[in-house]
Amino acid sequence: MNPSTPPVAFLAPGHTSKADPSDVRRNNRALIFGLLFPATELSRAQIGRRTGLSRVAVSDVVGSMLDEGLIREGGLAHNPGKGKRGTLLGIDTQRLHIVSIDLSQSRFIQGAVTDLLGTILYRSELALGAEDTIAIDDIEQLAAQLMDHTDHVIGIGVAAPGVIVDGTVRRSTALGWHDVDLRTPLEQRFAVPVSVDNDSTSGMLAERFFGQGGPNLMFVWFRRGIGTSVLIDDVPVVGENHAGGEIGHISIDPEGPPCPCGKRGCLERLISSQVLEARMRDHPESRQTILEQAGVHLANALAMPAGMLDITDICVYGPPDIVNSDFINAAQRYLDQTTASSFHAQTRIRRCEIGSDIAIRGESTAVLRDYLAR
Repeated sequence: MNPSTPPVAFLAPGHTSKADPSDVRRNNRALIFGLLFPATELSRAQIGRRTGLSRVAVSDVVGSMLDEGLIREGGLAHNPGKGKRGTLLGIDTQRLHIVSIDLSQSRFIQGAVTDLLGTILYRSELALGAEDTIAIDDIEQLAAQLMDHTDHVIGIGVAAPGVIVDGTVRRSTALGWHDVDLRTPLEQRFAVPVSVDNDSTSGMLAERFFGQGGPNLMFVWFRRGIGTSVLIDDVPVVGENHAGGEIGHISIDPEGPPCPCGKRGCLERLISSQVLEARMRDHPESRQTILEQAGVHLANALAMPAGMLDITDICVYGPPDIVNSDFINAAQRYLDQTTASSFHAQTRIRRCEIGSDIAIRGESTAVLRDYLAR
């Protein structure tokens, strides 16, 4: 590993490593933090051996990270020889905090203050009105409540459904938004950096660091709509127009129900959680059939990108009454039929086991990623 190259999971999409000497210190900081995150402890000597950084470089960067509150000193490293035992370093969960806000759920928005590991220290939520719409004033009100309960905040993160570019929600059919700038009003009011990310990307980061996900992962998100995020070699794939993973608006049935995006029969109009819950209420005797058909629809949308990208791990997050064994098993059978070959290992579809705080925990990691990239 090149010691001047930071761990890509801690670079925001669009950032690249540079050879400019002015970036080396920042890159080395991200590299060391990535080795320790979320729960590894290493001595300075061990960090040097794993990164290839010189003893002086490690000491310099570690010293500044200790002062900053990113890492802390703990016990002593195991030393089978007779030499001096080094002090172990780990992530500091005491000094720096993050405010995360989740806009992905219906009927309310929720937020929390977390430490650097996404552990929730304080939470709050704000009920929405009968129309279930969200205004920027609602987000500011919730952020103010959270900011009043903490200090040393390194950033505010917002997880929202839709296509997001540089802090602006360009399009969100779930929220009914077009070109809504979230970053500017929040940064002006609270004077801290603000990160705005697609909710499925936030969920994917939580699965990667706190769940079972590896560096190559396709993450499917069922909440207000349906979204997908893809991780390749620990790099989130956002696409040229930041719309990578918008499978909710792939038309599965061109003669199907109209979608707010302008097409008909989009996946989101066929198998979103709201659509499936309504269908099962109307036809409770057909519950299993409805879920199995939904699983087939999802697998149909995922089969080609999974095969093209050679991804073998698909993780699905959603309500347990929808993303259950009937749904997953039907999707797995269809995917096996369409992607199995002698040169492609089986792609496994599994249910995400992280709880309802997934967007908050993932968005806290997104804020941390942006903080290190700066």
